[in-house]
Amino acid sequence: MLDVLLDQSDSAFALRQPLSRRKWLSIGGLSALGSLIPSQSRGNDSEQSVEIPGFGKAKSVIVVFASGGQSQIDTWDPKPLAPKEVRGKFAPIPTSVPGTMICEHMPHIAKIADRFTIVRSMSHADLDHGSACYLSLTGNYHQRRSSNPDPSPNDRPSYAAIYKHLQPNAGFAEPSIHINGPLLVPIKVSPAMDGGLLGRDARPMVLGNVLEAPVVMPGLTQRQDLPQVRLNARKSLLEQLDNETGRMESDASMLDLDTLYSRAFEMLKRPETRNAFNLDDEPESLRRRYGMNQSGQACLLARRLVEAGVPMTTVFFNQSIRGQDTKPETTDAYGWDTHNDIFTSLEDHLLPRFDLAFSALIEDLDDRGLLDETLVLCMGEFGRAPLIALEKHFVGSSPGRKHWSFVYSIVAAGAGVSRGKVLGQSNRIGAYPVDEKFAPWDVTATMFAALGINPAGHFTDATGRPFPISQGRVMSGLYQD
Repeated sequence: MLDVLLDQSDSAFALRQPLSRRKWLSIGGLSALGSLIPSQSRGNDSEQSVEIPGFGKAKSVIVVFASGGQSQIDTWDPKPLAPKEVRGKFAPIPTSVPGTMICEHMPHIAKIADRFTIVRSMSHADLDHGSACYLSLTGNYHQRRSSNPDPSPNDRPSYAAIYKHLQPNAGFAEPSIHINGPLLVPIKVSPAMDGGLLGRDARPMVLGNVLEAPVVMPGLTQRQDLPQVRLNARKSLLEQLDNETGRMESDASMLDLDTLYSRAFEMLKRPETRNAFNLDDEPESLRRRYGMNQSGQACLLARRLVEAGVPMTTVFFNQSIRGQDTKPETTDAYGWDTHNDIFTSLEDHLLPRFDLAFSALIEDLDDRGLLDETLVLCMGEFGRAPLIALEKHFVGSSPGRKHWSFVYSIVAAGAGVSRGKVLGQSNRIGAYPVDEKFAPWDVTATMFAALGINPAGHFTDATGRPFPISQGRVMSGLYQD
């Protein structure tokens, strides 16, 4: 039945089996692949940035990274008229935007759909988590496409590392922060978590489980009996010891430790910094609105960091892409990599906390007047295949969906982004875009432009080599009503 509904472009993709490199290259020839390769930046840092859509509209960016690959069909882009093996178990529900439907298990998000834009035509050509996360976080394909590479000092830096490199003193002791990090794929650290070729100084600060203590960084709690003069004296003594022993020149771990000391001293000096990490300052009712779970409280912390002046925050909605393999009874462990048991995983573990947390974040920012100056993005590394099937090599006893990068959805809100809009569309089975395609490099371009940085500009590494800030184009449709 499915084969009858596939048009010529659809049937070229063998949905029932993994795509090899040869099969991918054979689909439509090189011209089809070429549409997914990022164009080169044009111009230089002196371009008229005022003409860039959304330029400088954001003081902060929050990325909610749904690692593992959200199923576009079971969240943002339901296909109720497709065959049951495509459309899945869930029904669509109407939203606050007439004519726009999303999954029935996102009722809170449905109520605030008039505050964001859904992009339904994201597309790229990387089919494995490690390299696809790298692509999404850097805007560049990894040299080992569709693989799970280890982090390397030669990696391209993530958007967070580039921003910290360009704006090291931007408003807060730490300009770039990762929450619920580092991202695991599924048990080893994903590439693009550190500074890459920009080195350790560009690494974002990484915060782990925000539920481990009422104060996320308890070491930032200053003792009442420790005046500023004693704090300065301790810092001076530490610097003297380091200079005398010379240990920092010969031990890379001590370089890391020195960086941590510097950050901690800087944060301790500023009450607004210390207070930003104290979730107990929030009303109990608001904390419950976000969800009393690791992901929900991470989103709440992201809002607090915006108030404190952090320009770039990434919330890894789940630390591991698939933690349910080892902790099936722990809801917080579940990631979006739902090869099997997709509907029970989504209905019981993933969508309830996502629906609460993401809707609360948008609503809370908007109610506080912060959404107008905060760009919020929800994205993952790819989507899921438009065919339900049981995969024998993965944990689980009921069907799921394979990796699918050829179309997926993201969401954008705030900082001038249109409200209540759908940008782009997929075909009738949610397999491919039918109009303008967007890709991770376009997301990074949009992000930097929103923060007032020309994405067509360049940065240099320690050897002076120039690299483009982004190889994409700003997603101008986000700003057009």
